[in-house]
Amino acid sequence: MADVRTETVGPDDWRSWRDVRLRSLQHDPEAFGSTHEHEAAFTEQTWRSRLDGTGGPSVLAYAGDEPVGIGAGWLHEPGRLMVVAMWTEPDRRGQGIGRRVLDHVVGWAHDRGLSVDLWVADGNPDARRLYERYGFRPDGGTAPIREGADATMSHLVLPG
Repeated sequence: MADVRTETVGPDDWRSWRDVRLRSLQHDPEAFGSTHEHEAAFTEQTWRSRLDGTGGPSVLAYAGDEPVGIGAGWLHEPGRLMVVAMWTEPDRRGQGIGRRVLDHVVGWAHDRGLSVDLWVADGNPDARRLYERYGFRPDGGTAPIREGADATMSHLVLPG
């Protein structure tokens, strides 16, 4: 793990973010509220605006110069940051990359006095284990993963 680092990225990093995000949507389509088809149609300006930092941090995890994971935070309510877009390259899973990205996003939130929550796909037990080991707890909230989908997701909050 010593070779993995996380960085908050901005608009100039849009290509790297886009490439990893689109891979995540192709590889694990039932883990996200969005779709590959939807996001593949985004323009450069849309990608750049998503990384402008106004809605929260966007984090890339790198092994050397290669991006191997992503995660972000979204200021969805006053005083609350939602963890979104978490994903690790399949061949790098189980190496602590997700935890490092969470450390980065949650640290950003805590530095600003924000509470943290997230939604996790019910069909993604590995992600749920990561979040629960990190300290997130279910609050009973459930919803379809996206409009018209049979797959569901559960709401988790990070106490304290």
